[in-house]
Amino acid sequence: MIRKIFSRPFTQQEAISQEAIDAATEVLKTGRLHRYNTIENELSQVSLLEQEYANYQGSRYCLACTSCGYALSISLKAAGLESGDYVLTNSYTLAPVPGAISNAGGRAIFVEINENLVLDLDDLAQKATSSGARFLLLSHMRGHIVDMNELMRIVQEKNLILIEDCAHTMGAKWGKKKSGNFGLAACFSTQTYKHLNSGEGGLITSDNAVFIARAIVLSGSYMFYERHGAAPEAEVFSDIRLQTPNYSGRMDNLRAAILRPQLISLEENIKRWNKRYQIVEQKLQKVTGVVLPERPDEERYVGSSFQFRIPGISHTKAGKFIEANKQLGVEIKWFGSDEPTGFTSNHKSWKYLEYQDLENSDKILSGLFDLRLPLTFSLDDCSLLSDIISECVQEYQSTK
Repeated sequence: MIRKIFSRPFTQQEAISQEAIDAATEVLKTGRLHRYNTIENELSQVSLLEQEYANYQGSRYCLACTSCGYALSISLKAAGLESGDYVLTNSYTLAPVPGAISNAGGRAIFVEINENLVLDLDDLAQKATSSGARFLLLSHMRGHIVDMNELMRIVQEKNLILIEDCAHTMGAKWGKKKSGNFGLAACFSTQTYKHLNSGEGGLITSDNAVFIARAIVLSGSYMFYERHGAAPEAEVFSDIRLQTPNYSGRMDNLRAAILRPQLISLEENIKRWNKRYQIVEQKLQKVTGVVLPERPDEERYVGSSFQFRIPGISHTKAGKFIEANKQLGVEIKWFGSDEPTGFTSNHKSWKYLEYQDLENSDKILSGLFDLRLPLTFSLDDCSLLSDIISECVQEYQSTK
């Protein structure tokens, strides 16, 4: 029996560095928090962040927004989504993804997932044909990347417009290519629980000049589009600036100032997350009754959270399993509940959408559990929480 109780909070992130605090203080001292409040030819903190993130991602263009959900919504609009258009997306995702589709005027069609928590590509191909959808909003949910080679074959065959939701895969790769560099555009999150932390925020990257020009105007650039750090030439905007509405959702200089120093540390932090992930993985893969998603050799993941399944667990026993872990200090989320809890929900609770039969996904989600692995956890912490989960699984098994 595990006698220790886990005492670390699962929502506590690392402190903002002194360098980032100093950068934010400098912005506050100027009073110029708005991204376009610059002097002469000065580049704002937001413009500098856009340049630096475009360089990191290996993209030509970058746009900083208020949130990843907002970035997804205006990306769909900038890609040409019209009211009532169908958008294919994952059945396993978080509420801002179908929310962004709805906000952009689209209609979500959920694609089944497989046991590795990624898109069922056969179902994708079938639904792309049957629906006539032009758009695929691919959510790399919880950092799991589908076979991108096969997915791109389907995208090209079905003539789909691909937008990648990389909220959980900032810094991840498929093969030698960074997550987010496969489709027309990618959207990243800087919400507190993601890989960069500004409380809330989003980034869009793309190599397509017309797309990003539309997104920049949609984000609320007014006629200040030339003050963006990673944007096309002014002539690209000549017609777009007059034909595109303003949906104000700009990032401000304070958040950008906090983010820029964090970007420098991202690659080192990816290594730190993955060490923690691998400790939990090594322990839980030995536990009878626990099934872990396979991680392909082509995938370089970022292990900032951990998922495992207990196939066949009932709703009642799932609730007891979560409570048993909670009593020992381990906070686990469950994607099988019909009722949303905190950030965790599934398609059954999104009542503004038409009901869709997702039998395979529902079966997988009914036994799917999830936990954060913040960098405030030490390696020993990760070992202890793994032991607690293992003990609770064994208790569940013994009550069958």
